[in-house]
Amino acid sequence: MKRIIGSTIAALLLACGTGHAEDILFGSTSASSSHYGYIVAVGKLINESGSDINATVVETGAAMDNIRRMERGQMDLGIITTNVLQHAVAGTQEFDGRAQDLALLWVYLPAPQNVIMRADSGVESLSALGGVRLNPGIKGSATETTTEAVFEVLDIEPDYVRGSTTDIVDSIKDNRLAGYVKSGSANTLDSSTIDLATTTPIRVLGLDQKQADAIRENMPDISIVDVAAGVAEGVPAYTTWSFGVGVAATSEMSDDTAYKIVKAVMEDKSVQGNAMAGVKGADLARLTLDYGTVPLHPGAVRWFEENGYTVPDRLKPQQ
Repeated sequence: MKRIIGSTIAALLLACGTGHAEDILFGSTSASSSHYGYIVAVGKLINESGSDINATVVETGAAMDNIRRMERGQMDLGIITTNVLQHAVAGTQEFDGRAQDLALLWVYLPAPQNVIMRADSGVESLSALGGVRLNPGIKGSATETTTEAVFEVLDIEPDYVRGSTTDIVDSIKDNRLAGYVKSGSANTLDSSTIDLATTTPIRVLGLDQKQADAIRENMPDISIVDVAAGVAEGVPAYTTWSFGVGVAATSEMSDDTAYKIVKAVMEDKSVQGNAMAGVKGADLARLTLDYGTVPLHPGAVRWFEENGYTVPDRLKPQQ
């Protein structure tokens, strides 16, 4: 009788599945960032997609922190920026001699890097930032490392102040800090900057032509973009540096899991746009193919090819 019962249970499990979802840890960023809200929405989207995947979103220090946690096996996937991801996979700059085994899943936003200053700080150009108290981006983020690299190329040495987005914004409001650098999107500033601007007049500093040319020559992993006037009230058009923001996974993620995640994200028509204004109406597939700097995960390639996209050679996994 026990053998019969055991065989019956085994048959039912094989027929119906174990009923256990695959648990994955999803690295995000600071909870005060608009990107955190986006990742929370994506996590919920994945969990409700019927794919038997249970994504738990974890607040982290953003791209650099996520990559380091994936290196230690503490995260399965997480927010990255296309420039830092390229450094990680190539084993260059911050990852010199430690090439990371990571693959791109998707890109959801181009991210202009905005140098936000108090309007009364007296700083009216990037070249005037020498010795000025400035936060280069939240600790561990791609914004932080990229800002420092850009200013090194431009021979500008601010007095860097570290801290979380919330602490930094409060410090700027209280006039204990002159400004900070924060990722935005194609048509708007970050929510933390918009919050700051409601009580504190701000100025956005842009690159001049000589500075833009220097970055193009020395930092081919990032782009120079022109931002139209109107990202905030009274802010004129300006030029700044930019990269793509997306999600990458470790090579330990199965092709099937990566495929299911990318499928849920690409076929969503409303959740992501409602969570982040900059994503509303965006063609995520085209952004991924245009901004990707490292090969896609094989599971992601499967979704793209099934849906009629030609994956460029630079984004195809190496055999």
